Amino acid sequence: MSSDFKSVLHETRVFPPSEEFKAKARISSMEEYKRLHEESLNSPETFWGREAGELKWQQPWTQLLDWKPPFAKWFVGAKVNVAENCVDRHVEAGRGDKVAILWEGEPGDTRSITYSQLKDEVCKFANVLKAQGIKAGDRVLIYMPMVPEAAVAMLACARIGAVHSVVFGGFSSESIKDRLHDSGAIAVVTADGGYRRGKVVPLKANVDTALSGGESKVEKVIVLKRTGQDIAMQAGRDVWWHAAEAEVDANCPAEGFDSEHPLFILYTSGSTGKPKGILHTSGGYLAGTYLTSKYIFDMRDDDVYWCTADVGWITGHSYIVYGPLANGVTALMYEGAPDTPHFGRFWEIVEKYKVTILYTAPTAIRAFIKWGDEHVTKYDLSSLRLLGSVGEPINPEAWMWYHQVIGGGRCPIVDTWWQTETGAIMITPLPGVTPTKPGTATLPFFGVDAAVLDDDGKEVGPNEGGKLVIRKPWPSMLRTIYGDAERYEQTYWGTYPGIYLAGDSSRRDEDGYFWIMGRIDDVLNVSGHRLGTAEVESALVSHASVAEAAAVGRPDEIKGQAVVVFVTLKAGVEANDGLANELKKHVGNVIGAIARPDDVRFANVLPKTRSGKIIRRLLKEVAAGGQVKGDTTTLEDFGAVAALMQSQGKDEE
Repeated sequence: MSSDFKSVLHETRVFPPSEEFKAKARISSMEEYKRLHEESLNSPETFWGREAGELKWQQPWTQLLDWKPPFAKWFVGAKVNVAENCVDRHVEAGRGDKVAILWEGEPGDTRSITYSQLKDEVCKFANVLKAQGIKAGDRVLIYMPMVPEAAVAMLACARIGAVHSVVFGGFSSESIKDRLHDSGAIAVVTADGGYRRGKVVPLKANVDTALSGGESKVEKVIVLKRTGQDIAMQAGRDVWWHAAEAEVDANCPAEGFDSEHPLFILYTSGSTGKPKGILHTSGGYLAGTYLTSKYIFDMRDDDVYWCTADVGWITGHSYIVYGPLANGVTALMYEGAPDTPHFGRFWEIVEKYKVTILYTAPTAIRAFIKWGDEHVTKYDLSSLRLLGSVGEPINPEAWMWYHQVIGGGRCPIVDTWWQTETGAIMITPLPGVTPTKPGTATLPFFGVDAAVLDDDGKEVGPNEGGKLVIRKPWPSMLRTIYGDAERYEQTYWGTYPGIYLAGDSSRRDEDGYFWIMGRIDDVLNVSGHRLGTAEVESALVSHASVAEAAAVGRPDEIKGQAVVVFVTLKAGVEANDGLANELKKHVGNVIGAIARPDDVRFANVLPKTRSGKIIRRLLKEVAAGGQVKGDTTTLEDFGAVAALMQSQGKDEE
């Protein structure tokens, strides 16, 4: 990336960990972090031998890493069963009575499942899969609501070596069809329906539509009864979960599989619109999620840990299911939306279950800010001891609100950077070690050799923008794009030979902290200056009236690109021309005249993916005055785009 890439965000607030937190933390000094990080890069056999050695391996590895760029094999020769490590290991250690999963349904129904009960459920469903003819290596598509059976289905696949591909329960039948076709799945695990914002999502009906063309290889559909509405059941193909489970017992020995045996395929959006099937394997992924969960969330035996993601995303895979359960903690799952039946739902749940660790997304935090503090302050959040952020860079002002209003000023925040492709967290504070600054993911985790490079592959200086890369392989890295090794090589390893290109622009400050400035594709090029969208958006969110913002460029004859910002206001704030002009001046004051927006457009809601990420591609098309084109299957609410299209030309120019 050329050296004119400008970083414009300057943050001076620093929050060191409290002495009280440090006293109990697993890692409590910067000296210890640096020693372990150096060991993980320079003596990986020693580091991973000790850390991954805490897991149960049915056969030890003979070689830590076989690296033939860009293809890696980790823990070569080892045999492991991922489900055994997440469930059986704790039962065998005498902790079977400990609660593994606390679950709350959107209508308010609840369940508490111990590790012993979870083991029985996983074994029974593994036997159901086997009874339906599913064997190691077969692909199984899972399309479920956020119920414990979603985790059971994943772990049951892992137990018998079947490869799961979870599709988020909000996706359409078209998305299911694409993923069935690409993965060659022979079975689907679904439910009659699920609850979302008080409505029933017709999961089984969507599966039926996806299968109606007769093009898939699906032979069996296993259906959980969740909502009880009438559904069609096709004889010979469709099986009720409870009926199939009544035919099997809970005896299913955990067979050891090769460390590189595929664990799952998870689809992520690609720039071409064709989803990429990210393939993760068993041993390395397990080691990565186990270790990151243990140290980054400082997990303890008495924690009640809540990651608010859905199992359909990588965050749900790594930090609802595999990482927490491998650590033997109590994990909370919640089925519904944060605004149903009221805006205080999350905080009601934190109070009810005495949640100690909360891991959520900046988009949710900004929504909470918009709704108002009164929905938070009525609940007792004193059980919280650690907060986490995931999904995209968090604006400094959203970070401060999270710290003060949710964390009461006492909870460290781990602002984590990672991707579907990385499998586990890569850049993060350690809560007992790292002085945090609002808006930065801070330092690389163990085993991660991160850097910021220019177009020529040279490391840039402090506060210079460039491309974020990882220079060495790591255990939880993706192994390929399923069925398309050439695309894998070209997408991630084609820019700098042997070096992983993350696709994000970044800078490192004088303390070596990484600041993610946005996707490389989202760079604004204004009068020859390249600006990161995340920084412009953070400047807007620092204004007292703004809850959320997105910045994009539109073609401009003079400047190359004009800066267009879409702004969602806090509750009770009125949109008008005066405020639009005030916001333009505010960005100019915070960043400089170069970043002053040309257009400010107000929106009740911004178009987002169902995982909460703003879809800037659509906003660019709206800003340019064109029609919205391309794949919109991941869009949560198409009405958001329609409203923006209608409002074109009405705002201050």
